[in-house]
Amino acid sequence: MPPDERRLRAVFFDAGNTLLRMNYAVIAAELGRHGVHAAPGEVQRAEWRARVRLDDEVLSRSSPGDSTENRSTAERYLGYLLDALGVTDRATVEQIVAWRRSFNLPVGVWNTVDPDAADALSAVQRAGLRAAVISNSNGSVRSILEALGLTGHLDFVVDSAEVGVEKPDPRIFELALARARVAPGEAAYIGDLYSIDVRGARAAGMRAVLLDPGGHWGSRDCPLAPDLPGAVRIVLAWR
Repeated sequence: MPPDERRLRAVFFDAGNTLLRMNYAVIAAELGRHGVHAAPGEVQRAEWRARVRLDDEVLSRSSPGDSTENRSTAERYLGYLLDALGVTDRATVEQIVAWRRSFNLPVGVWNTVDPDAADALSAVQRAGLRAAVISNSNGSVRSILEALGLTGHLDFVVDSAEVGVEKPDPRIFELALARARVAPGEAAYIGDLYSIDVRGARAAGMRAVLLDPGGHWGSRDCPLAPDLPGAVRIVLAWR
């Protein structure tokens, strides 16, 4: 039986921009301290554009062994977000980047749950499927998920800092497949970055859905979903 026709048994999720969100309110508040008036919703919409730009200009050109967790990538990402908000004054950008480096370590701004996360995970579990996280992280993702009440909906969490390999390297997906005791064709992945999540999952033989809340990804060779419920509906239809 071809892998894409196997019975679905597990759904793996990214963490950041998938089950977790940036704290848009705290970013908006910091912007306000520098005279930049942006509502949390505006910061969120700017982030939707920034993630696509980061993927196109940085992540899609990365070499094997490059890290999505290094300071350079994080600061480019924040710079793209600020640019999308029209914040281009160099001094202001540098001040906000400096604030981001020291804010709420080691978690940083990734301390807010997606409002649909618990329901999405519960839907996967009600369908009789395993649910787990595969995340590029600095070792803190499990504690964040636990603090936000999501670990009760998960079978396990694979954190790149703990296992020593990052997406899009297929080995991190293979570790999760082995832990879930499922074949690649029996699993699906939901994430927010094309070059990291979709390409990585496919390299491991899995199907993948790309989150596209702002409709900025354009035409891609994978299913797109506007939110977590939409992504889960696509995956559950593969049963």
